[in-house]
Amino acid sequence: MESNRSNSSNASLVFRLFDENPNSELGILDSPQRPLQAPPPCFEVLPSEVPTSVKYVTEPLNVGGVILLKGRVSTHEVFALGNSDLVPGKYEGGLKLWEGSLDLITALSCEIKVGKLSFAGQRVLELGCGHGLPGIFACQKGAASVHFQDFNAEVLQSLTIPNVNANVQKMPEHLATDTNKNNNLETRFFAGDWGEVHSILPYACKDETEASEMAQLNRGSSYDVILMAETVYSISALPNLCRLIKKCLCTPQGVVYMAAKKYYFGVGGGSRRFLSLVENDGTFSASLVSEVADGSSNVREVWKLLPK
Repeated sequence: MESNRSNSSNASLVFRLFDENPNSELGILDSPQRPLQAPPPCFEVLPSEVPTSVKYVTEPLNVGGVILLKGRVSTHEVFALGNSDLVPGKYEGGLKLWEGSLDLITALSCEIKVGKLSFAGQRVLELGCGHGLPGIFACQKGAASVHFQDFNAEVLQSLTIPNVNANVQKMPEHLATDTNKNNNLETRFFAGDWGEVHSILPYACKDETEASEMAQLNRGSSYDVILMAETVYSISALPNLCRLIKKCLCTPQGVVYMAAKKYYFGVGGGSRRFLSLVENDGTFSASLVSEVADGSSNVREVWKLLPK
């Protein structure tokens, strides 16, 4: 999620291809970090918690031949904010439909067509879901369980859950569901910070030691597929995101699909910065699935992470 703020003398960016300090996190861009705030509590958001006071309007969206319904809600109505992309610690941009979500769906569709991916019967987790369209796509493709996580409960209540409802109602009858559970599909919604939300996710390990032990088993209680789009914009959040993925993907057959901009100028994150962190950690191997350089924005990428 790109920042529109101009750089000042007190907030200059430093370009470095590699970091010469072996104890630091490798990356492409460095930028000053804001003081960390205490994260909000983590909790499950129930489908019944959709607010009636927020106006929700749907419109069709064609993503490479995949037709989805997306909602529009007012940032002012939900957060009492202006038309802002991001307010750190309060609103993480989930009401806006970011390009990476569409790139991710397109890439997933291609992976399915060439036989490299199947959602059938899988446990899926979408991190930083916002609209939740990649997770909804997984629902349409036969996933057994799709869990949606976002920093803001308000985003889940006012946008994600209504989007899920709007789309699953158009699914074939044998896949139709409400947002609770039936014999075919389970959808659940979780709010919280990446540093703590694993404690309430049903298929996450409590710590990295347990995750390492579960990785030695064939399956265990783990997610099979993790989806995330435009989640790697903040440098300070990247370590927690990496740790969360390791706690949630404890099966050797698991896979992570990540869509992001190559660099997020002004905030310092990006796909390459996160991949440097992943490479140093040594748990996953990464391969480029697709690249979008259409001139309308910074170069966008979709990456696949597999356990080593």
